[in-house]
Amino acid sequence: MRAGAIALALPLVFALAGCGRLPGSKAEADSPARPEDVLDFHTLYNTNCQACHGADGHNGPAMELGNPEYQALVDDATLRKWISGGMPGTEMPAFAQSAGGMLTDAQITAIIAGMRKEWSKPNVFAGAAPPPYAQDQTGDVQRGQQTYQARCASCHEKPSRQQVTSPAYLTLVGDQALRTIIIAGRSDIGQPDWAHDNPKGAPGASLSAQDVTDIVTYLGSLRSPAAVSAAPLPISPRRRP
Repeated sequence: MRAGAIALALPLVFALAGCGRLPGSKAEADSPARPEDVLDFHTLYNTNCQACHGADGHNGPAMELGNPEYQALVDDATLRKWISGGMPGTEMPAFAQSAGGMLTDAQITAIIAGMRKEWSKPNVFAGAAPPPYAQDQTGDVQRGQQTYQARCASCHEKPSRQQVTSPAYLTLVGDQALRTIIIAGRSDIGQPDWAHDNPKGAPGASLSAQDVTDIVTYLGSLRSPAAVSAAPLPISPRRRP
């Protein structure tokens, strides 16, 4: 082939090679999506949440998101607040791009919708009204200690159970997280909910809203300033390139 013919043919070869990347082509359809375009719940959860909250929302070191009682207790706005901006007093970091994380608003919406679809259960409280979610007031330390000793200590003083009065533990869990665990429980580790002593809806033995507030206030009083200052800082999610 003459040199002139080769020179004319090369642009055609490159043009044909590039046709596979034209909009709508199979090659474009098969190419990986940009990270910010991923909206599949399982992909987003496994990439961003599973390490702390466990596979399918269970058996992780952090809150049991797959617990239907937790899903019924917390509303969408609160879930968005924690995912977007992190949870104070815990190692939960901010994931929203606006707060230095890696997730778009649409991806956070997809995670919330996916959790609701996968893990919500109708009438999970069987008609009972749980204590309010928010720990928005201070309780009585002495009363909280008494209630803790009467209702919680028999289990949590066992070596096999979480020592929730340990200052080291309390540096890693904030008051709101403590309240949430007391109300919703953690079925994956055998932690009962607020109504574990009686059928839901029956009067009497369930922890009252004031009981929960007082217990959280008591536990919060056990935090050691020295332990808090030595606790590791939350690690923020790294942005994808």
